Amino acid sequence: MYPEREEAERLLEEAWGCNPGPWADHSRVTAACAERIAGACGMDPAKAYALGLLHDIGRKFGIKHLGHVYDGYRYMKELGYDEAAKICLTHSFSVPDLETYVGRFDISPKQQEELKDVLAETEYDEYDRLIQLCDCLAGPDGVVDMEARMEDVRERYGSYPEEKRRKNLELRGEFEARAGRDIYELVGKPCARKG
Repeated sequence: MYPEREEAERLLEEAWGCNPGPWADHSRVTAACAERIAGACGMDPAKAYALGLLHDIGRKFGIKHLGHVYDGYRYMKELGYDEAAKICLTHSFSVPDLETYVGRFDISPKQQEELKDVLAETEYDEYDRLIQLCDCLAGPDGVVDMEARMEDVRERYGSYPEEKRRKNLELRGEFEARAGRDIYELVGKPCARKG
């Protein structure tokens, strides 16, 4: 389950009120990209929009790294939105391995084990893959170049796993093949800012 558009927008606005920052606009851009790509690929655009909007909802609980994945997953589970909870988890793992996370492991070892176990049991679907792609396309000011965004993350955190970079580019190719168009024809040209 996932919330309808209006409820997803309300949840994001409420979360931004708890922890204001550019992450909310990044989530809106992710949602808009997901909606457009889904429509071109025979997927449900409304579902894609809601899931894109909520992928970073764990940021409601403060400035965290891996903690935002965990918090978002638990929060959506508590609200009964299992599909949104899954997206909160999978959006950071185009390669389903906790060790590929880029950023600080700022949750307890017990919480890390919980995420590792859930990740191992999770079967990715087209919506997980779509939001992973759109997360790489979205900056707070608009669409960004994927390569530039991944490089920006590498510069900020000191590394970016090559396996993850390859998977993200593979996802782009898969969705372009499904849509029969270049991804930037669907979502718009990248803005100057990296993301």
